[in-house]
Amino acid sequence: MSLGTKTSRSSWSETLIIVVEALAIAMFVRVFFYQPFNIPSGSMKETLLIGDYLFVSKLSYGYSKYSFPFSPNLFSGRIFSAEPKRGDVAVFKLPRDNSTDYIKRVIGLPGDEIQMKDGQLFINGQAVPKTPAGEFTTREEGRERTIPVFEETLPNGVKYKVLDSDPNGPLDNTGIYKVPEGNYFMMGDNRDNSTDSRVRSAVGFVPLENFIGRAEIIFFSARVDDPDALRLWTPWTWPFDIRWNRFFQLVR
Repeated sequence: MSLGTKTSRSSWSETLIIVVEALAIAMFVRVFFYQPFNIPSGSMKETLLIGDYLFVSKLSYGYSKYSFPFSPNLFSGRIFSAEPKRGDVAVFKLPRDNSTDYIKRVIGLPGDEIQMKDGQLFINGQAVPKTPAGEFTTREEGRERTIPVFEETLPNGVKYKVLDSDPNGPLDNTGIYKVPEGNYFMMGDNRDNSTDSRVRSAVGFVPLENFIGRAEIIFFSARVDDPDALRLWTPWTWPFDIRWNRFFQLVR
């Protein structure tokens, strides 16, 4: 065997080792620290858009069995637990099936009473301040639509934008939801187009154990919801279909 052949095989083995080590590190980071997620629906507009890709911090709330791939039944409850804060944008497993990933905003804490009246959010009997904050233009069913935007301020001072597309939507008036201990009340920022804790049969209250982590930062975004964007036969348009201005935006 020639020296050149030995050197070539050695180089390949070293490259393979580097690739395996890199994959192992990436998997370790994904399982224990930061997991990537993408946004498939518009329920969190305008905070998160369809086609946003973001990192979710698993360290934020500690770990439960749902923090790991395939949800192995290694332990019950959470370890290194930290409670979600009001206003956090969080990823959780849908309580109905404990497998579907959902992302919503934490609105109600254990023991809170939550209610909607004429599109106004009430927490423990107090109206959450809601002030006009401009308009949001979205493309739906091939046409552009302008939706009023409002800024809400939670009791702990967290501010965020919500969309109010229907002043008398089906979820704008509800009864009082009493959040059980160990559970949280989650809502989408696109209030009239979000299946969330207001729909008890679909989502309902979310147990602490079902939380995966807190959304932290958008690392990529593209207009995948636009039928004219990212077409395979027009690759020269791809750079214009990427939302460069959303890269590295913090999720708040």
